Amino acid sequence: MSASIATPKGAAAHDFTAPGNGPFALFLDVDGTLLDLADRPSAVSTPSGLVRSLAKAERKLQGALALVSGRTIEELDSLFAPLRLPASGVHGAQLRIHPDRQPSSAPEAVALPSSLWAKLTEALREFPGTFAENKIYSFAIHYRLAPGAEAPLRQLLMRLVESERRAAIQIVSAHCALELKAPGFDKGGAIAAFLSRHPFLGRTPIFIGDDATDEAGFAVVAARGGYAYSVGRSRPGALAAFDEPRAVRDWLAGFAEHGAEA
Repeated sequence: MSASIATPKGAAAHDFTAPGNGPFALFLDVDGTLLDLADRPSAVSTPSGLVRSLAKAERKLQGALALVSGRTIEELDSLFAPLRLPASGVHGAQLRIHPDRQPSSAPEAVALPSSLWAKLTEALREFPGTFAENKIYSFAIHYRLAPGAEAPLRQLLMRLVESERRAAIQIVSAHCALELKAPGFDKGGAIAAFLSRHPFLGRTPIFIGDDATDEAGFAVVAARGGYAYSVGRSRPGALAAFDEPRAVRDWLAGFAEHGAEA
């Protein structure tokens, strides 16, 4: 693939035609990376032209473009309809290598206990402005409308996790959200799974993400000789940062229109 990335925050631009790098695979987070964040996940909007850019970029990469998101794959399909892309959902719990097939679950993905969901929803009554999403393999607790609630929410979640002795559960941070999930799967594992299968096999990975849940993906990309970029601010493992999702969309549109075929 012959293309260059728009220079993020003054960092040196990277020429993706460098010898030995070969063809590329592109992995994209969604919320906070392709899409602007909203008060609720259901309130985000898909900007005009983004679906077209994604479709053209996927064709240029001969199918080696995947969404790697905390959302479920079903939600991703709804956001970008009628486009169906290779995708990973729920932080690596779901995987769909080929868009014409049904998603599969990662071997390590474990459904969280219903008893924990019941305790969580009851406890959140004491935190006005917060709400939770049940994604089967993870529970996301959002506090964007109650920003002062982060510290007491984290303490609550630690107590709830300790009360569920039957299952190993970890707490991960995101933008104005905390998420409960079983250990053993993450976005890095999802990217590694893609890179082991056609059409991603043998390609150098590029991953763009925006929060702590993407850092496992950055690490895998770096280990494979690829390029990782964050959005909004610098993050461990990222070479540089795009200012905001609009900058990512602009770069993607530029590649879709002017980048060479893979």
